[in-house]
Amino acid sequence: MTNDLTDNLFSLIKSLSPSEKRQFSLYVGRIGVNTDSKFLNLFKVMTKLKKYNEKEILLKTKISKQQLSNVKAHLYKQILISLRLNPAHQSIPVQIREQFDFAYILYRKGLYKQSLKLLDKIKTQALEYEEKNLAYEILELEKIIESQYITRSIENRAESLIQQTEDLSELNLISSKLSNLSLQLYAIFLKMGYARTQEEADSIRNYFYQNLPEYKIKNIGFREKLWLYKAHLWFSFITQDFLACYRYSMKWIDLFNEHKHLVPIHPVSYLKGNHYLLESLFYLNHSNLFEKTLKNLEGMLKDAKIPDDDNIKALAFLYLYSNKLNLRFMQGAFANGDELVEKIQKRIKKYKDRIDEHHIMVFYYKIACLYFGDGNNKKCIEFLNKIINNKSLEMREDLMCFARILSLVAHYEAGLDYHLDRLVKSTYKFLIKMNDLHEVQKQMIIFLRNLPEISPLEIKDEFKKLHAKLKEYENHPYERRAFLYLDIISWLESKIQNRPVSEVIAEKVALVSR
Repeated sequence: MTNDLTDNLFSLIKSLSPSEKRQFSLYVGRIGVNTDSKFLNLFKVMTKLKKYNEKEILLKTKISKQQLSNVKAHLYKQILISLRLNPAHQSIPVQIREQFDFAYILYRKGLYKQSLKLLDKIKTQALEYEEKNLAYEILELEKIIESQYITRSIENRAESLIQQTEDLSELNLISSKLSNLSLQLYAIFLKMGYARTQEEADSIRNYFYQNLPEYKIKNIGFREKLWLYKAHLWFSFITQDFLACYRYSMKWIDLFNEHKHLVPIHPVSYLKGNHYLLESLFYLNHSNLFEKTLKNLEGMLKDAKIPDDDNIKALAFLYLYSNKLNLRFMQGAFANGDELVEKIQKRIKKYKDRIDEHHIMVFYYKIACLYFGDGNNKKCIEFLNKIINNKSLEMREDLMCFARILSLVAHYEAGLDYHLDRLVKSTYKFLIKMNDLHEVQKQMIIFLRNLPEISPLEIKDEFKKLHAKLKEYENHPYERRAFLYLDIISWLESKIQNRPVSEVIAEKVALVSR
């Protein structure tokens, strides 16, 4: 393995903070390892490497090539044990699992009463923190012990355990079905984006209601409600019901506000709920409430309840900066964006191993839109090319299509129209291939294809004609999705009125805010 971070052990070592490295050294000292041991020497060498280099590792350690695989596996295991002992990683679920392991050891030792006492204690804790799968495992061990050793400590003990098991089993089944539904809807959204036709919307609707399990809201808990709201949110996003998106993201956040003790346990879900609330407000164009919610999110990230770990730092970057770009779009504030773009690019480089390629490409599309709004079309094309030229890319099909549409417009605006006809043809073929050629795209392509033949005296009239045609689709249930990615209407109005597009958008924002 010669590429950066291709080795799992190397990736793990590079993710360690200075305090975690010190913790590992202390842990190794406590278990009485010889300072010249092979796995410790391997750790010291790999810590200093900038890139994984097997030749250098073999040269600087006393490990043979045949031994290396086993030594790496041992080191990997020891680092994970050390991390588990680190107070920073002692979350409630980890603590419950550890206590469960202790209870099992007590059971194997024949210390049944001690085991049952510990199991009862952690079962209460597991239910309090909505760890129902763990609670189910605890109940199963309790039943094994009770069937082997009759304690007679509680009357009707068997009936009580059976009822608890049945109740948890039903809730776990509902949760499993809702989580499957939520994940499948998210996968559909990542692949195709929003529903493009009534047929697609009907298909999604049928799939959603056919797979939605039966439940009574009063009988389900935090975990089941969380998956329920997630499923409804994705269904609403795909079908472009942004008011419902707002409603379910608020239910999501209110759920955490009702169970504040679960915020540190599920910080990722808590932050995601706030992010999707911002997404909903963006599409509903509520700029004032959006700005207020974004400030609240920045404040939340400083709250002691939110863990300060690598996972949260990467997500915080993703959510904060994506929405900072969205806020600029809503306000028409396209100018002076270089500093923000530079910060985003630095953080993409920093968190590249924790952010998937899809989200990085979404950043590039938003940055391209920012430069387009500022009239810097060459910069816009530069970032769009990162998407268009990425042949291995797996991202939403609709975003790949609109990246090409925006590229056509940016080429025209930049005066790079000498090969516009070739770009129009390739874009047209791509849209056909993706089954994404709708009226808005079709009208844009026809217009751009005919541009070289239109005289400068007639150009404004042609802009007016296209504007009138596209206005018809502004509130169309499925055609309007084109305007979610690129504000074509405002661009056309800027051309008709000879004004910067940022000025036109800012004026619209001011009217909405009154």
